[in-house]
Order: sequence, then C-alpha cells, then structure tokens
Amino acid sequence: MRFLPAFAFLVLNALAAVLGIAPRECAAQSDDAAEQQIKVAFLYKFGSYVDWPPGAFTGADSPLVIGVLGADDLADELAATVARRPVNGRLVIVRKLRRGAPVAGVQILFVARAESARHAEIIAPLRGQPVLIVSESEDAFQHGSMINFVQVGDRIRFDVDPSFAERGNLKISARLLSVARKVVSRPS
Repeated sequence: MRFLPAFAFLVLNALAAVLGIAPRECAAQSDDAAEQQIKVAFLYKFGSYVDWPPGAFTGADSPLVIGVLGADDLADELAATVARRPVNGRLVIVRKLRRGAPVAGVQILFVARAESARHAEIIAPLRGQPVLIVSESEDAFQHGSMINFVQVGDRIRFDVDPSFAERGNLKISARLLSVARKVVSRPS
C-alpha cells in the first residue's frame, strides 16, 4: 500500500468491511486520492518558487491563474485548497480548461496524463510565453513542459527542465530546483 501507513491501512480495511468494499479497491482509491492531494499541494506551492516577468499579469492586483486540463477532480480539489490563500501576495484562481478551449490568461498550466496524446498540440502555442507548464507524461519535456510529475517507488516527485522556463522569461527558484528529483540540462 503505497501511501498508507499501517494504522491507516487497518482503518481502511475496517471501513471497507463495513461498507462491503473489497479492501484492495478501498486502498487503491486512497492511493489515488493521496496522489492527487500531493499534486495539488505541489501545484499550489510551485507558484511561490517562480518569478514571472513584467506583463505576465494584467495588473499588480491580478490573480495567479492555474489552468487544469484533463483532470476536473484535481481542479476541484485545487480550487478548494487555494481558496483565500495567496501566492506571493496574489489571490489564486483555478480554471478548468476544456479540450480545444484557449489556454490564454493562465500563469500555470497543468496538463493531465489524460491529455498526454495531445501534449505537443497543447503546448506549442505557449512556447516562449510566461506560462509555467506542469505535466505528468513520460515524454513531456520533449514537447516543452517545464515541470513533470513522476512516480518513484511509492512517492510522487517531480523533474524540472528550466530551459523551457527561461524561454518564457520565467525564473525558477534554486530552492525548487534543489528539491527536484532531476533537473534536465540542455545545451543553450
């Protein structure tokens, strides 16, 4: 059981027995929920470790907008998490993006695994724009993603490719780079 300490596993098994759910199914749901919570926390915190260039926001009091494509449940949880919690003095707004909808006006874009087949198509118009692109697909960096979630054993980690961020005039903090699992280096 990847994310569950022994006590939580026992509680889930007891709850599963009462509800008539197979313990394995209950644990899997909890693993998925825990994975989602971790990604939500990372998405919220990433905003604190990025400097956007002038003009990335329409005004000094404009919110930080996080667009989520292909993961409505994650977007709902993220919206609840960030409610009334600022990032660098800015309110945070979460927008659920639909397939084919424009992604303009976001500072962070999360492209879920469900959209990985269209990753290149989604990211292409954003190249050179001040948008932090976060994904969770194996070939994400080939298409221009800047941060990619990876599963390492029983943990969710992330890799960073700062070269694409630099092209959008984003500066990723050395503190964030220091906790990444891997920082991809590309020739300039």
